[in-house]
Amino acid sequence: MVILLVEDEKKLADFVKTALEHEHYSVELAFDGDEALKKLAIYDYDLVILDVMLPKKDGFQVCKEIRDMGLKVPVLMLTARDQPADKVAGLNVGADDYVVKPFELNELFARIRALTRRGNDLKPNRLAVGDLVLDTASHEVTRGGKPIDLTSKEYRILEYLMRNEGTVCSRTMINEHIWGFNYVKSNIIDVYMSRLRSKVDQGQTSAADSHSPRGRLQD
Repeated sequence: MVILLVEDEKKLADFVKTALEHEHYSVELAFDGDEALKKLAIYDYDLVILDVMLPKKDGFQVCKEIRDMGLKVPVLMLTARDQPADKVAGLNVGADDYVVKPFELNELFARIRALTRRGNDLKPNRLAVGDLVLDTASHEVTRGGKPIDLTSKEYRILEYLMRNEGTVCSRTMINEHIWGFNYVKSNIIDVYMSRLRSKVDQGQTSAADSHSPRGRLQD
């Protein structure tokens, strides 16, 4: 899952980005309204966390333009402005939720989970491919009931492949969803895929018995 975090306070942006990545999200940053809209015009995001007080274009204007572009991406407003009129203004321009600073990280995480579960794109908390099971709530991965210890990026890659089981996942697609559009060399992705497959298939009697998602890579 890739989140666009639009926040002009760089220390806060870095703090929230680190916290979200710890929760297995990929995060792209934008520091003003214009930069956010340029990125939204090019890339597909799963969620936008949008501050109100931004340089160039404020969060209300950015949110309005997001909706004018026809984008249905969930928008979570994040701001110190806590008056009811401000909340109403944000909702009226198309925001889906509103969190007031200062905030607890656990509340932010809960609201993110709630937003990304809504609508027709409802995603299950439990993914299973054969005896391989991934729980997106607890971030636990098991194979035949035995736990598998994964790094954050390995977990994100596995979740992405399991959600797209049966489809061709290109290196570009994996890069965008895991590294947040900060492109890495294709051999880096191959290394992660090799490590992931080794961990998932460890102890299996043969390749034919493996139910791990193979996610054919295509350039």
